[in-house]
Amino acid sequence: MYLHHALIFAVGFVASAINAIAFGGSLVSFPTLIWLGIPPIIANATNTAGVWPGSLGAVWGYRREIANTAPRMYWLIVPSVAGALVGATLLRVTPPAVFDRLVPALIFFATVLFALQERIQRAVGSRQLADAADSLLPAARWEWFTAAIGFQFLVSVYGGYFGAGMGILMLLALAILGHEDIHQMNGLKNLLGVFINAVAAAYFIAAGMVRTSDAIVLASGATCGGVAAAALARRMGRTAVRRAVIVIGFAMTVALLFRR
Repeated sequence: MYLHHALIFAVGFVASAINAIAFGGSLVSFPTLIWLGIPPIIANATNTAGVWPGSLGAVWGYRREIANTAPRMYWLIVPSVAGALVGATLLRVTPPAVFDRLVPALIFFATVLFALQERIQRAVGSRQLADAADSLLPAARWEWFTAAIGFQFLVSVYGGYFGAGMGILMLLALAILGHEDIHQMNGLKNLLGVFINAVAAAYFIAAGMVRTSDAIVLASGATCGGVAAAALARRMGRTAVRRAVIVIGFAMTVALLFRR
């Protein structure tokens, strides 16, 4: 049991540090929980409950950018909370055997998103989508905004159900709204992510889907990892971390696909 918790603490530490440096920490923590013998659905719920406290630090770090965000962007909290609740509910009613078969595909999808992250960020950081939104007539802008809210709802359903890679999808939702400041986008993305993960984690805990002791140990490791991330970033370049996560993600996909 001591070794079990020591490994969970270590993976929480690593996942949080990866999230702080390059995102993608759940691509390490979630598969590891499965390999420790935790059933996939319980591992997913425990990972959500254990890792999300580490994202609070990211929100604090972007507090100035969040404060300067246009008020209409805060409307995205509503579909985020609603979508997270729907996603968490879907996870609860998914038969374990079905989710077990979905896990490799979910990890593969999240890994591909992570691999394309920088290209997506460059695309959403350009003025093309912002100019497209600004050129619309008022009525069309409202339809554009409604479509973006709908897209954010779907992203949040995915976030409540699985979560890895949802931050990249949220950047796309913000770009659709015409947002062009990448720092504000990252700040708002982190804020919305806290709401999504908090709602999902609360639901999982209330439904008895979380291994409490494992989640506490994971959260402790995540907190320490977030604090140590700056030092790790200086020792390891962002590119090296990203490449390692991508390799791990694809390796986990193959390993989980053929596990018995």
